[in-house]
Amino acid sequence: MEKLKESLFIFGNRFILFAVVLVAGALVAKILLGLIKKMLLKSKLDHTAKTFLFSLIRVALYSVVTATALGSAGIDISSLITALGAAAITAGLAMQDTLKNLVSGFIILINKPFTAGDLIEIEGTEGFVDSIRIFYTRIHTFDNKAVQIPNSKLTSACVVNCSLNETRRVGLKFTVSYEDSLAKVKSVIYDVIAKNEMILTDPEPKVYISNHLDSGVEVTVFVWGMHDDYFPILFYMEENVKLAFDENGITIPYPHVQLLNNK
Repeated sequence: MEKLKESLFIFGNRFILFAVVLVAGALVAKILLGLIKKMLLKSKLDHTAKTFLFSLIRVALYSVVTATALGSAGIDISSLITALGAAAITAGLAMQDTLKNLVSGFIILINKPFTAGDLIEIEGTEGFVDSIRIFYTRIHTFDNKAVQIPNSKLTSACVVNCSLNETRRVGLKFTVSYEDSLAKVKSVIYDVIAKNEMILTDPEPKVYISNHLDSGVEVTVFVWGMHDDYFPILFYMEENVKLAFDENGITIPYPHVQLLNNK
């Protein structure tokens, strides 16, 4: 009974000490998290990055508080840390891709090649960044599909950020026949450009004769606009240049198939 009482007394003291350190540590962690949250809100990081970092910091702080409380209660946490480390190594070998995505998520948040709301293109997939998660980034395509791309792919592949600058160039190609006057062709295209207020005058629009094809002469057009106006400008030019060519008798050559009668 004496040994039992002594053991209960020691356990009770350790438990009280554990509870006191845990509560005090939790209060300190809460105060620190409040300060960190204010700092993150004042930073220029996007909302997704702020949430991502705050969650990681909170987990790390409370892990430290728990480990400190266990140590103050006389519990040997070194063996526990060793066991957790061995388990982490084993799990890491089995989850290499997951860890790559986690590390890549940090790289994206730190380097900021793109942020939420940017229009990006990667390996034929184009859409607006909806959120940057721990393991993947979700984008919405123009036809309203949600695409989840692993973060490791975004740091290893070529990613085009179409929203990084305010303006964006629209490139178009048209083909006219060899019989058409090239001066007239360029004049007609410049007239179409001048009628659209979305097309910027600085940088100046350019029309070039870029290639001599088997069926005609290739004309390349470069115009600039705000990146939000990219597709409206593109579709305007495609439609109205064709209509202007028709009005001015400019021919767009196309392949003809001739069937021969071998009677």
